[in-house]
Amino acid sequence: MSERDLLMIPGPINFDPGVLREMGAPTAGHTSPEFIARFGESLEWVKQVFLAPTGTPFVIAGSGTLAMDIAASNLIEPGDRALVVSTGYFSDRMAAILERYGAAVTVLRAEAGDVVVFDRVEAELARVQPKVLTMTHVDTSTGVAVDARALAQAGRRHNALVVVDGVCSVAGMELQQDAWGIDIALTASQKAIGVPPGLALLVASPRALEAFRARSKPVANYYADWTNWLPIMEAYLARKTAYFGTPPVNLVYALHESLRQILAEGMAARVARHKRLSDAFKAGVRAIGLKQVPVRAEVAATTMSALYYPDGIDAKWLAKVRERGVVLAGGLHPAIRDKYFRVGHMGVVSHADIAATLSAIEGALLASGHEFDEGAGLAALEKALA
Repeated sequence: MSERDLLMIPGPINFDPGVLREMGAPTAGHTSPEFIARFGESLEWVKQVFLAPTGTPFVIAGSGTLAMDIAASNLIEPGDRALVVSTGYFSDRMAAILERYGAAVTVLRAEAGDVVVFDRVEAELARVQPKVLTMTHVDTSTGVAVDARALAQAGRRHNALVVVDGVCSVAGMELQQDAWGIDIALTASQKAIGVPPGLALLVASPRALEAFRARSKPVANYYADWTNWLPIMEAYLARKTAYFGTPPVNLVYALHESLRQILAEGMAARVARHKRLSDAFKAGVRAIGLKQVPVRAEVAATTMSALYYPDGIDAKWLAKVRERGVVLAGGLHPAIRDKYFRVGHMGVVSHADIAATLSAIEGALLASGHEFDEGAGLAALEKALA
């Protein structure tokens, strides 16, 4: 990828120059006063981004899958029941992780592009009585967004611990952890949080920590065990140091800068910006005849778009988009993998970015023989933004 290519995949995303400068800053020791101050403040800011004033934040070197692993391993003991609301590839990954730790897992699986009917979830909660209910707020494989608030409230009504995979939503879509009754919300640094890959972020509610402390057996995953990490996070929050594993100092520096920018923009304004740009981009692709994978507008994410190829076009077409300076992602959901592509529009994404992306898509489609009114997409995008 050239330095001038626009990376418009659903993560990693384009990063702010100020965030990237922190990656090249001189590396301090993890016990230095300057690192302790930045890490402690970053942990406090994570709680603000998650809207979780009563939560306990964890920032650990690893990927979004590690964050999922942390949630599952610390809450689940062999024989515990879990209910997974699945809207794609990453929902199914959570089911596999839960099973690895001995859970009896029930999966409610939606058709590709759709969500599970709410009444089915309510009925299964009543029938299964799970210890844990999990959902993927935005499944990156389909671009489908669930109603995390309604599902979390249903889980609470049935006394389930609620886990929300917010890898593709946190800091880009509305998620109010405390107010919605979410016990664990998790994400990864390379999505809307706006930091290069390498950090797993998670916030645990008091209920989640209470369930962890009531375990009858040790956590089966040594690296993910809150027994090891909780004293570390508590120490840095108190502006002290403690050691379990060496933190990724420069990634924490980058996180500190990105969180500062996120909170300066304001969570409500940031969510509104993502929706405004998403609506405009989706209006643009609709105007040139592209159909979304999500079956209805109300279940489509605002941090990304999943779009079917027109007839006669397949994944090789993505190279034509890249020739025009924009990088997009192919399909991931196994049922429709070869039929669609994915576009990320989150983080520091701008009006200019989505216009450039749509222009590249239009040009590549015209070069491939797809017929539409030239310029119709950009016209629809500008009209939506106006």
